[in-house]
Amino acid sequence: MQRNSKIPDSQAGRGPIVLVGMMGVGKSTVGRRLAARLGLSFVDADEEIEKAAGMSVAEIFERYGEAHFRDGERRVIARLMDGAPKVIATGGGAFMQEETRRLILDSATAIWLDADIDILVDRVARRDSRPLLKGKDPRAVLTELAATRNPIYALAPIHVKSIAAPHEVAVERIMEQLTAWH
Repeated sequence: MQRNSKIPDSQAGRGPIVLVGMMGVGKSTVGRRLAARLGLSFVDADEEIEKAAGMSVAEIFERYGEAHFRDGERRVIARLMDGAPKVIATGGGAFMQEETRRLILDSATAIWLDADIDILVDRVARRDSRPLLKGKDPRAVLTELAATRNPIYALAPIHVKSIAAPHEVAVERIMEQLTAWH
């Protein structure tokens, strides 16, 4: 595979690249590497939400609930969608919100980063800060979320499957898709 260190012609002038998908799929890790490969800045929407709120995502969920978090998430993502080329990693539920999804689909190149449940379970087991998994069986929660969310994630024009391999493999697959996408 030939490495391309510049923005593919099909992506030039198209604004942000937004990674959507389930928790644990690697949106932040892959996003950082993709941004470096493309020579773009990287923004993690959850980190921006935490900065704006002055507390962690888990604290926001615990203190104010998911609806409050989603409202703040929508506002932060709208601010990030300024048209400037960059890579943005969103939280797993962001694309599920109709207004946020419409903004992403209208103003950016959305990429669904997908993975099998076994891979997601293995990856989320490494961090215990995920509010939707608190005190629950990760496999059951992820299976239920995937059944609901995957049809919505599928609205993203680019779909890349993440496998049990180094994240650089997913970055390479995204580069190939961006180059092929018009």
